Amino acid sequence: MSDTTAMDTIDTTRTPTRWLPYAGAALALCLAILALVVMTTSRADATAPGADSADAGFARDMGVHHQQAVELSFIVRDRTDDEEVRRLAYDVINTQANQRGMLLGRLDAWGLPKTSQKQPMAWMSHDMDYRPHDGSLMPGMATNTEMDKLRKATGKGAEVLYLRLLTAHHQGGIDMAQGAADLAEDSMIARLAEGMVRGQQSEMKLMADMLKARGASTQR
Repeated sequence: MSDTTAMDTIDTTRTPTRWLPYAGAALALCLAILALVVMTTSRADATAPGADSADAGFARDMGVHHQQAVELSFIVRDRTDDEEVRRLAYDVINTQANQRGMLLGRLDAWGLPKTSQKQPMAWMSHDMDYRPHDGSLMPGMATNTEMDKLRKATGKGAEVLYLRLLTAHHQGGIDMAQGAADLAEDSMIARLAEGMVRGQQSEMKLMADMLKARGASTQR
């Protein structure tokens, strides 16, 4: 009886010892994961663009620029029955609304404000001599007067005006997007800007053909 009791005592004493290597390994793994999380977070914080960066400036300004293109497209959709123009408007609404969401989402991820007190496009590498007027905040944007004119137009008149306004709008957008593609440090912003350049150049060619088919030029 005494021998059994002694053995039981020895086993009970040694049981925790057998688990020590596993506990040590688990602790080491937890510490390694914690270190990785801290390093990753620190790296993300260190590489996030600042509020005055080209990345943030482009995200804010193109968000505003895109919003007007979407509005123009919603207006013309209700001012004509032409399927070709309505199809273009639908594509612009979906594409630019989606891109705008991506830009604003990036600002959220960086913890940066979606508005700025600085002049639009101040983030670009060259001086901007454009002066905002009548609701047109950046190059290519339609004025409030032009927007109202589109709201009152119908049929072919609405189609031609929309195509002219959107052509100018795309040209201004392409110039801004190219600037971002050249200056952005964030790879996602740079790729998005490059995609905008290609997509809007393609749509400009399409709109030139559509205006020609309606006996009109691209001039606003």
